[in-house]
Amino acid sequence: MGKTKNTSLDTVVTDFILLGLSHPPNLRSLLFLVFSIIYILTQVGNLLILLTVWADAKLHARPMYILLGVLSFLDMWLSSVIVPRIILNFAPASKAIPFGGCVVQLYFFHFLGSTQCFLYTLMAYDRYLAICQPLRYPVLMNGRLCTVLVAGAWVAGSIHGSIQATLTFRLPYCGPNQVDYFFCDIPAVLRLACADTTVNELVTFVDIGVMATSCFMLILLSYANIVHAILKIRTTDGRRRAFSTCGSHLTVVTVYYVPCIFIYLRLGSKSPLDGAVAVFYTVVTPFLNPLIYTLRNQEVKSALKRMRAGRGAE
Repeated sequence: MGKTKNTSLDTVVTDFILLGLSHPPNLRSLLFLVFSIIYILTQVGNLLILLTVWADAKLHARPMYILLGVLSFLDMWLSSVIVPRIILNFAPASKAIPFGGCVVQLYFFHFLGSTQCFLYTLMAYDRYLAICQPLRYPVLMNGRLCTVLVAGAWVAGSIHGSIQATLTFRLPYCGPNQVDYFFCDIPAVLRLACADTTVNELVTFVDIGVMATSCFMLILLSYANIVHAILKIRTTDGRRRAFSTCGSHLTVVTVYYVPCIFIYLRLGSKSPLDGAVAVFYTVVTPFLNPLIYTLRNQEVKSALKRMRAGRGAE
């Protein structure tokens, strides 16, 4: 599990070389274009949701849409922490990242990623209350409580990111400096440490792996209760629409959590699949969220129409 390297501590690493995603050289230009388009669409789609929720009084007063706006904000920043570096790896530019830049990237990835992890759990709980406890919903989940819960998720995410960044970079790094990954993440960086990493791997296993698994199980439990409540709906159309919405939400959650659990519950592994798996929760999920939560949401689509109508009237 842990490892100790005998490399001389006289050499101090000042930067890292990100080797990026493995790919055939003849696909470099195509991949550069694909990831650039994905990044642009991710930013535009999430910004559109954020502006719509903020501008529409009917939306930003409701907990569900407060959480959706926060999710869009997180997706924009999470994508910006990771995807530009992926794009650079497909360009002729240098693949080096300063030591400090690596620290910052790892901190913000785990800060934003864990905050998003908590937020998905809050969103599932919100839907559970709305569908399974409709009469008590205004009391159990209101705007003020939602704001407090979101603030708690941000604080917990920041603490998590700080712990992981501090533990990872308190270790000595004395060479080599090639990170066999497309961004500075704990498993790939720890392989380069010139000291025993057992404590780091144990903390990461508990702090990330167990946390992600626990959040995922809570979400599944919430949706199990939601499905049970949906089955009691008498109209076929009502059941169909409810199942459609829950199915799309669960798809996004699964695409985010399952790869996370796969990566962080097996830290000692060095599989060539790890990079491809990590793309799902770093690139695909922020890209899919606007499509899943907007195109299938009639209230958001109505708010977008009102915004367009308001601009047209001007």
